[in-house]
Amino acid sequence: MSGTLYLCATPIGNLADMTPRAVDTLRTVDLIAAEDTRNSIKLLNHFDIHTPMTSYHEYNKVEKAKQLIARLLSGENIALVTDAGTPAISDPGEVLVGMCHENGITVTSLPGPAACISALILSGLSTRRFCFEGFLPADKKERRKILEELASESRTMILYEAPHHLVRTLEDLCEALGDRRLTLCRELTKKFETVMPTTLLQALDYYGGEEPRGEYVLVVEGKSRDEKRKEEIDSWKTMTVEQHMAYYERQGLDHKSAMKQVAKDRGVGKREIYACLHGNGEEEF
Repeated sequence: MSGTLYLCATPIGNLADMTPRAVDTLRTVDLIAAEDTRNSIKLLNHFDIHTPMTSYHEYNKVEKAKQLIARLLSGENIALVTDAGTPAISDPGEVLVGMCHENGITVTSLPGPAACISALILSGLSTRRFCFEGFLPADKKERRKILEELASESRTMILYEAPHHLVRTLEDLCEALGDRRLTLCRELTKKFETVMPTTLLQALDYYGGEEPRGEYVLVVEGKSRDEKRKEEIDSWKTMTVEQHMAYYERQGLDHKSAMKQVAKDRGVGKREIYACLHGNGEEEF
């Protein structure tokens, strides 16, 4: 019988956030796979945990995962920890979890701290619908593509950023999204925790004279539905009636329903739309 992979959340700053269940699990498993063993040893020493460790990180995530899978299949239990927070979120752990499922290995989660959720609930922005983007890509082409997608996102957006890249990311977000409400979070759960409700432009101005320090979580307001609707209406102004019809028919409306919606969008009668499409013949609505 194969062993179990335990996804153990660890504190993001305050060691008192470590759960008793996570401590017990780290003590009793056969092996701990850690993103950075030099960092995790401090946590293990604090809780007097002496379980063997091995490294599992971005640069060995595929080959090392194969080794860990073999050990799990042999019956060993393994705990996966990241440097801070919940494994597999913006973390190579997702590769190992996927391979476990492919091999029929049990995976369970020991929930705990996650910087993205902590920042979201502290932000004061909408929490009903949100999306997590993590770190923006470094590749310029891919980064531009993601920013274009985020520009029309109506959900609250959560991003991570390192201090030396913060200003550039704020600039890119401003250019792609315009000015939006933003909450900047840093040093979460620590003594100097900072939660800064602001806007993208105000944050840029602030960090024009202030050096960013610490790891940041950016919580950005999504585009309002009214704004998205207005943009869609404005975009129809550049369409021909035929293109406008095709837009609705691609969404599944039948021909007659599409004509009614096009007429409503354009503020004209249904017969005027019919005349544009079919000449001046009569059509029953």
